[in-house]
Amino acid sequence: MDHWEKWIGEALASLNAMKLVRYSRPLALPISFDTSGECKTFDGPGCWDRASVEVRLEQETFRQWLRDLPLPPGGGQNTDDAESLCKEMLLFSGNDYLGLSTHPEVRTSAAKAATEHGMGTRGSFLVCGYTNYHRLLETSLAELKRKEDCLLCPTGFAANMAFMSALGSISSLSVDGRKPSKAEKVAVFSDALNHASIIDGIRLAERLGEIEVFIYRHCDMDHLNTLLSSCKTSKKSVITDSLFSMDGDFVPLVELVQLRRKHGFLLVIDDAHATLVCGQNGGGAAEMFNCESDVDICIGSLSKAVGCLGGFIACSKNWKQLIQSRGRSFIFSTALPIPVAAASYAALRVARKESWRRRAIWDRVHEFRSLTGFAVTSPIISIVLGSEESALLASRHMLMSGFHISAIRPPAVPSNLCRLRITLSAAHTTNDIKRLVATLSHWIKFPIVVEGCDKLVPKL
Repeated sequence: MDHWEKWIGEALASLNAMKLVRYSRPLALPISFDTSGECKTFDGPGCWDRASVEVRLEQETFRQWLRDLPLPPGGGQNTDDAESLCKEMLLFSGNDYLGLSTHPEVRTSAAKAATEHGMGTRGSFLVCGYTNYHRLLETSLAELKRKEDCLLCPTGFAANMAFMSALGSISSLSVDGRKPSKAEKVAVFSDALNHASIIDGIRLAERLGEIEVFIYRHCDMDHLNTLLSSCKTSKKSVITDSLFSMDGDFVPLVELVQLRRKHGFLLVIDDAHATLVCGQNGGGAAEMFNCESDVDICIGSLSKAVGCLGGFIACSKNWKQLIQSRGRSFIFSTALPIPVAAASYAALRVARKESWRRRAIWDRVHEFRSLTGFAVTSPIISIVLGSEESALLASRHMLMSGFHISAIRPPAVPSNLCRLRITLSAAHTTNDIKRLVATLSHWIKFPIVVEGCDKLVPKL
């Protein structure tokens, strides 16, 4: 991908000539924990893990939720009797896939950092919010993703927005202030079901006239190949989720890498839901499919399996320099609080040492598949029910049975593809999965095959 490094170098040279290259200069603070790699870990789950999947709703919250959900045909239990209903429930709707949010080491690291340094980060990363805590976390993430460097962002949404702003700027910086022609723009190829943050980043860059956008059918590599072959623009980039958050399916990464070798495009993946979950070391989808060196840029989140908050972009040093100089959502956002950076760093260390957590979550996936016959391939289980009413009724049934599972409706999904989105965690037990499946089976038939895809439909 020498041509992309050349274009980035030229963009940075243009910025440098205008004195617009920006640098992150970390403030040196006393580190409140041992950075040698030692941390308190355990050989199996503890009581703290259950805290990540056992939740309680206040009485009025529970009653209000029931009022907002439709009653099944023939009526149902009166919401005024909510006192007699279950309010202690199992959470099957979160993204804390490894249960790290409640781990003692993560909590202790956050508490120590807050005690020593407070919560505020004083400003944005480029002004005074960047510290050696943040730099330590970036280094750890770069190592995890096997990339040269890493850039922290306040959220995963901001990370995608910042990257797209920087990517589009390559075309505008190459034309000395004039509007780039169609051939000079960056051609961006995006999966039809990409996350909203990718879509909004693309819309911003497109509105600025810096990119040309091509949407290919979901995970359809033949369609993508056709679009790439017909595109005459030299600067091409493909961006896709690695594990799609609403459908629970993986991008065909091996086929995508083959297309990269054929067409020479920049390959960017949003690995938010696969980071720490997939791969022997938790490196994500690229590690699982053994193609880490073929992924040019890996965007991720600290709010999923890391159990904290924030986003990151693992990339080369040049890409980092460009993004922190042109990525508006990075430049104009306050930096992550120091306790969050400390907790995230602790979570990465725990995940590396407690590898049983990855085995546990995949055990839960296999158990769900065995009990239902539903061909799930990830901890995200998408039960497509069709209408909004069907999804809401199913959600009510699960709520009344003690399971926190929300109905997913527009704008997250199309109106005819409303669903229950169930997420599994390493903190769930085999018995939790059995209870879940038993409760679902009162409402749903397992499995129904529709148009070559496994779907679940309500019992009528």
